[in-house]
Amino acid sequence: MGGEKTHTCGTICLKYLLFLFTILFWLAGGAVLAVGVWTLVDKSDYISLLSSSLYSASAYILIAAGVIVIVTGIIGCCATLKEMRSLLIVYLVLLLCVFLLEIIAGVLAYITYQELNEELRQNLKVTMQQKYQQPGEESVTQAVDKLQQEFKCCGSFNSSDWADCVWIQAAQNERLVPDSCCKSPSELCGRRDHPSNIYKVEGGCIMKLEEFILSQLYILGAVGIGIAFLQLVGMMFTCCLYQNLKEDPY
Repeated sequence: MGGEKTHTCGTICLKYLLFLFTILFWLAGGAVLAVGVWTLVDKSDYISLLSSSLYSASAYILIAAGVIVIVTGIIGCCATLKEMRSLLIVYLVLLLCVFLLEIIAGVLAYITYQELNEELRQNLKVTMQQKYQQPGEESVTQAVDKLQQEFKCCGSFNSSDWADCVWIQAAQNERLVPDSCCKSPSELCGRRDHPSNIYKVEGGCIMKLEEFILSQLYILGAVGIGIAFLQLVGMMFTCCLYQNLKEDPY
């Protein structure tokens, strides 16, 4: 009797440990989903500055991953509470699949950063000089203005890049830089390009945008490692609970 009771207590403990893990895993999925939506909504303006769709694709991947993790968590809760061995197998397989997808996503994130980095250096300067304030390029103009204000920068590499801008050269208002370069933006403030008036010594926008993308990847990497660790623990608990349910007398 004593051995059976101990075994039953062990099964109960495993059940609640796995349930706690599943709740944490579900919350992690919600966090990943929220980051994906935030990236797409708050930073979507910058997509128009990139010739490829890598940036937006990464946001959609995060959203999809969040949804998969949440669905997996729901299956895990059902399998744990109802002690259904068949669902536990499904849950274990899904955990393993998500774990493998995270490894693939990590490699793709590194490759994506390298490609974005190269793309920024090659295209951002030309995009800003050729498309800023041009007809039909309102999204680019809005993205550039937001970029310069949010990251406190002026020009792609530095403020002198604006000297070759099509709009600056054609403008009759004698602006030297766009008004969004100003530390306190106002109409026609771009006429004066002194460091006290514009972001002249703070660095170019390419460097600031690269730093932002890299910091985002570091955050996602840390979150990914945390979730991966949770998954390994969860897979261990799932296997133990499956084995205990198999051995329990009916």
